[in-house]
Amino acid sequence: MNQAHLQALIQRPAGEKPLACVDIGGTKVAVSMADARGISAKVSEPTAKEGGNDALALQIIRLIGESCAQAGIAVADVGAVGVSSCGPFVLKDGLVELAAPNICGGLAGKARGLPNDWMSALLEAPLRAAFPHVRVENDGVGALEAERRWGALQGVANCAYVTWSTGIGMGVCVDGHILRGKNGNAGHLGHTFVVENNEALCGCGLLGDVEALVAGNAIPRRFAAQGYADASALFNAARAGDAQAIALIDTLCNVMGRALFNVTALFDLERISLGGSVFWHNQDYLLPRLKLFMQGKLPALTNGLEIVPAGLGESVGDLAALALVMR
Repeated sequence: MNQAHLQALIQRPAGEKPLACVDIGGTKVAVSMADARGISAKVSEPTAKEGGNDALALQIIRLIGESCAQAGIAVADVGAVGVSSCGPFVLKDGLVELAAPNICGGLAGKARGLPNDWMSALLEAPLRAAFPHVRVENDGVGALEAERRWGALQGVANCAYVTWSTGIGMGVCVDGHILRGKNGNAGHLGHTFVVENNEALCGCGLLGDVEALVAGNAIPRRFAAQGYADASALFNAARAGDAQAIALIDTLCNVMGRALFNVTALFDLERISLGGSVFWHNQDYLLPRLKLFMQGKLPALTNGLEIVPAGLGESVGDLAALALVMR
């Protein structure tokens, strides 16, 4: 989908209040505004991880102000704030706080090296104090809503969106109903187990879950000593014919393939849409391997399953937040 077509789809009717779109990841926070011109005025920064546990919420409020200024919009005119965030979430007095492994350093302790001891980060309460209408959802749910509305999951009643990025996230739709769970945490694929590995420490404190094994921030932790400083270095080496890099990526695909099979078996899915920086920048390499992994595995469950790139591409984060609050 080209940007002109996308902007036309998401333009707000003239006269309706602009919407703030907030995308929170373990690496960065991005904020943009949506109005009659489409999405504009995107600002982003590394995710706040130092100071008090309200630092992230204060960062978001400031970035919304900066985005408004860039778009020529008064902050008081913002009609609603959609927040698509990495999780998991915990609820305090019914409002979302983040217990996100890549943000809250108190979960796994000093071994993961985060510069705070937060067990949770304030989010919804400070935003509701600053803005009249706020909706916070797991980023997998937000991306799923956006993909079902504008992207590769349109018209599909049984589907999932999976992000392979700094962390591993997912949103699931069964029989046309998006699943959320008791705290909005349904779909935390990254914190499931698919192999035994007691060496890979996840930021949540678990050893050997999917995120600890294959996420973007797991690759340097696991493979830097073998010469691969990050995901780009690993995939570049594999494309250059490095046998060790190829074998390591095959291992990653084996883990992710098992995770995708488990999701398909649990929810009887028709289509899985994949996004996130690790997948998106290496989809030519990863997608054929993931499809191959699924072939022939319990055909009653996997026949007819489609695994496709996210229809919204790298815009899925911005549009995930918009989908939460756009009528």
